Amino acid sequence: MTAPRIDTETLRRLPKAVLHDHLDGGLRPATVIELAAAVGHTLPTTDPDELAAWYVEAANSGDLVRYIATFEHTLAVMQSREGLLRVAEEYVLDLAADGVVYAEVRYAPELNTRGGLTLFEVVETVQEGLAAGMAKAAAAGTPVRVGTLLCGMRMFDRVGEAAELAVTYRDAGVLGFDIAGAEDGFPPADHLAAFERLRAESVPFTIHAGEAYGLPSIHQAVQVCGAQRLGHGVRITEDIVDGKLGRLAGWVRDRRIALEMCPTSNLQTGCATSIAEHPITALKDLGFRVTLNTDNRLVSGTTMTREMALLVEEAGWTVEDLRTVTVNAVKSAFIPFDERKALLEDVVLPGYAEAL
Repeated sequence: MTAPRIDTETLRRLPKAVLHDHLDGGLRPATVIELAAAVGHTLPTTDPDELAAWYVEAANSGDLVRYIATFEHTLAVMQSREGLLRVAEEYVLDLAADGVVYAEVRYAPELNTRGGLTLFEVVETVQEGLAAGMAKAAAAGTPVRVGTLLCGMRMFDRVGEAAELAVTYRDAGVLGFDIAGAEDGFPPADHLAAFERLRAESVPFTIHAGEAYGLPSIHQAVQVCGAQRLGHGVRITEDIVDGKLGRLAGWVRDRRIALEMCPTSNLQTGCATSIAEHPITALKDLGFRVTLNTDNRLVSGTTMTREMALLVEEAGWTVEDLRTVTVNAVKSAFIPFDERKALLEDVVLPGYAEAL
């Protein structure tokens, strides 16, 4: 069944909110090439179009570990103040051009210290670049608010340090925390002390779970660690049989724990077989707090407009469905309630009312 076609320009104008997008996965190909030349890093190609295609092809392996390995080249150009400033500013401008009005960008500061920057310098530099981008976007008439989620890499030993950074910069642009990296073999509960520290300081957090590993990772993320949102969470479907929810799935739905779903990325890592059959549609229809996200725009060759278009064209989504997931994202954003309410009432809902 196909819904009436919504043209791409209408989709681009719709106000969007993205909760799950990685800074080091969203660089412009031309920027990667220019910065790589400056630092002497060798790339697979120095043609922007070819590099963009290389990323998508390399990520289409169906394997999360190989998918993550594509970040070698983007991280190589994000080890200096100049590189981080440019990447962060362009990140914001690209979102604004895509109709995004609210975003939470995540990255792991420990991965940006090879050039001599301290963890504190990394965070402050990224915040400076994001602020510059937001100022330019506002001046151009396309304002977007971008906050930061700091990540700890779950397979390394610096998760506690990353959590402390989130506490330190809680009132300076950092909105929350996450753990990222390979899921299988690195359960969330290994970092329980970090999550307890965050809870003690009232710092919200999401956890990558239910992507490369199944229900046990979701259970640990939610019931042991106390995550307010789930990064991906695709495999919650393993606790749903013929539309009947198991206890864990019921808990996630009924407590409005947001699912940060990334359809194109999930196809690349083998979590779904097609956009038409991606669990996002069934979970939306079952009443889960589903949100739509890009994950890594360069690596997946995507944008929020493209993700929306794929769901419209291949899964029969309507503008009302897109509004639902956008409202869900704003409701689950890690900003204060009054700011979420204002964003919904003043920006998101009026923007969709124009399209309906």
